[in-house]
Amino acid sequence: KSVLYKNENVRVQMGFSVPAPDSRVEYDLWTSPADSITRELQEDFLTAVSALSDHAFFTPHMYIYDGVNAGCHSEEGEDLCLDLCSNHGRYCSIDIDENSGATGAEVVAESLRRICIWQEYGKDNGIGLQWWDYVKEFTERCDSGAWEDEGMVFSDEECIATAMEAAGVKKSDIDECMEKSGGVTGDNANALLDKELSDQETTGVVLTPSLYVNQATIRGFLNFQTTFKAICAGFAHGSEPPICQECGSCPDERGCVERGKCSSGSSLGTIMGANGNATISTNWFLASLAGAIVLFSVIGYVHFRRQEAYMRNQIRGVVAEYMPVGAQNSTASTSLALDDEENEGQMHTFPTPDSELS
Repeated sequence: KSVLYKNENVRVQMGFSVPAPDSRVEYDLWTSPADSITRELQEDFLTAVSALSDHAFFTPHMYIYDGVNAGCHSEEGEDLCLDLCSNHGRYCSIDIDENSGATGAEVVAESLRRICIWQEYGKDNGIGLQWWDYVKEFTERCDSGAWEDEGMVFSDEECIATAMEAAGVKKSDIDECMEKSGGVTGDNANALLDKELSDQETTGVVLTPSLYVNQATIRGFLNFQTTFKAICAGFAHGSEPPICQECGSCPDERGCVERGKCSSGSSLGTIMGANGNATISTNWFLASLAGAIVLFSVIGYVHFRRQEAYMRNQIRGVVAEYMPVGAQNSTASTSLALDDEENEGQMHTFPTPDSELS
């Protein structure tokens, strides 16, 4: 408090701990197709999902708004919020102004589509590689503006079908899942979207995106590094999978996951020990030690030569001060040149006191 009163800079460091009960980590991501913050994470995290395999169990959640509580669904079944909601105002989302310019109703429809893809390809194993592939393909093809010249935008059925095919997702199964759950166009409820609203209230999610690891909220910017470190921190001690032991403390987590090992050519010269902690390699240590020895040897030699030169100059100065004294004592007479206007150029010699006595 005294430092604050002095108006001085204060540096604060905050940390978090993740519960680590067992050898499997459960992590949940609350997001939506309108979420631009975790877009890069959802496109790039597939490599980590594959590497973690069944050591981690993932569950994606689509964040939507309850249109009934928001007053978007009238008693007569009318949609009072226009194109922000589906199912006559029951489920709503924000619209997307960037790139595709999708409406809120289209965002809800895409949310339901992703829920169904997870139901078909990821619900049982918690990995869902097809889900991650589809999100990446859809983002690149239908939600980036790159395909606008070909008429492929956020809600374009052809673009969606192309993304599903590229991800290995069977479109007919997903369409059937969406319709069986209640669809998005009729004046009726949707079972899957209702479950998302219920889970949202139970979990207490108020902000998106939100990441939970072993039911603990992860704060900070949700990128590859933050998410991977949080997941690896959720394993009980000694039960970390090999990918966490190898890459959990690597300076370049993403590169390590992609290569399967921490690069020994990093600027820190670190490798991973068996316990997952960063250690200095033997070659790097010996090279650093040799370099330090050479450096200090050079510095010592230069210092010695400077001291030697300094002492030599000091001795010469002392000798030079005493040498003229003897020369002056041996002089028998002193000559003085007088220069005036009348006797210009004449030299007058004055006898010393000894010559007068003689």
